Amino acid sequence: MSKQRNRWVVIAVLSIATLAFVGVSVIVPFTEALQNKGSVASSPSPSLSPSASPKEDLEAQAKGYELVLQREPDNQIALRGLVDTRIAQSRTDPSKITTIIAPLEKLAKLNPDQSNYSVLLAQAKQQVGDREGAAQAYRTVLETNRGDMNALKGLTDLLMQQERPEAAIGLLQDTLKSADEANKAKPGTVDVISVQLLLGQVYATQQRYDEALAVYDKAVQANKEDFRPVLGKALVLQDQGKNEEAQPLFTSASALAPAQYKDQINQLATGQLPSPAASVVPSAAPSEASPGAASPAASPAPAEASPEAP
Repeated sequence: MSKQRNRWVVIAVLSIATLAFVGVSVIVPFTEALQNKGSVASSPSPSLSPSASPKEDLEAQAKGYELVLQREPDNQIALRGLVDTRIAQSRTDPSKITTIIAPLEKLAKLNPDQSNYSVLLAQAKQQVGDREGAAQAYRTVLETNRGDMNALKGLTDLLMQQERPEAAIGLLQDTLKSADEANKAKPGTVDVISVQLLLGQVYATQQRYDEALAVYDKAVQANKEDFRPVLGKALVLQDQGKNEEAQPLFTSASALAPAQYKDQINQLATGQLPSPAASVVPSAAPSEASPGAASPAASPAPAEASPEAP
C-alpha cells in the first residue's frame, strides 16, 4: 500500500472511531481480527489435553462447538465460540475463513437487530472473494439502518476495491441527502459528519481535491470542535504540496483531538507513516470481547449454555 493510501486509511478509520466517545460500539473489522493476537473466546470450550499443540487445541474446541450445534442449532454461545475459534485458526490457515460464514449467517438471522453480525458476515464473504454476497450483506444492514457507519464504510471500501468510485460517492451522497429526514424520524440515525468524512476520503483518493475540501469545510462549519474534518483538510492540502497551508491545520487537529490520536496526527504532519490503522481505534471494548465477534455493548446477552455443552 502506498504512503499516500496509508494516510487515507487512517482518516477512514477515524471517520467511525470517535463514535465510541458517544457510546456507540465500533466492532473490530474482520480483516484486522485475523491479524490480532490474543485468546480465543470467553465461550465455554471443551477440555483440552495438556500435551496437545495449539493447533490441536483449536480444532478440539471447534469440534466441541460443532457437537453442541448438532443438538442445538440455535445455541448462540456455541455459534459465537465457533466463529472465534475459526478466526483464530484462520491466522495460520486462511482456508478456515470459509467455515466462519455459516455460523455468522445463523447469528445474523437470529439477531436481526444486531448489525455487527451482518457486517462481520459481509467482511468474511469479502475475504473469500464473494463480493456480491458481501455487498448484499452490507445493503441488508443499510436497508434497516441507513446510517450504520460500519456497513457504510464496509460497502464504500468494497465499491472502491471494485474500482467503482462513482457508486461509492453516490451511496454516501444519497445517505447525506436522506439524513435530515432519517434524523427527524429517529434522532441519531445518521452521523452526518462521519459520512462527510468518508465522502471526503473518496474524493481525495480520486484526487478530486476541490470537492474533498468543500466537504471537509462543510463538516468543520457544522462542528468546530471535531478534529477529524480538520485533519482531513490538512491531508488534502499536504497531498497537493501545500504544506504551509496544511501545517496550521495539523496543529489545530492535534489540539482538538483526544490524547490517543495526537501522536498519529503529529506523524502525519511530518509526512511519516502512522501506526497501523487499528491503533487509532479507541480500545474501549471490555476485555471479554472476542476478536471476531460483535462487542458486548452491541451484542445480546448470551443464552444460557446447555448442560451438555462441552
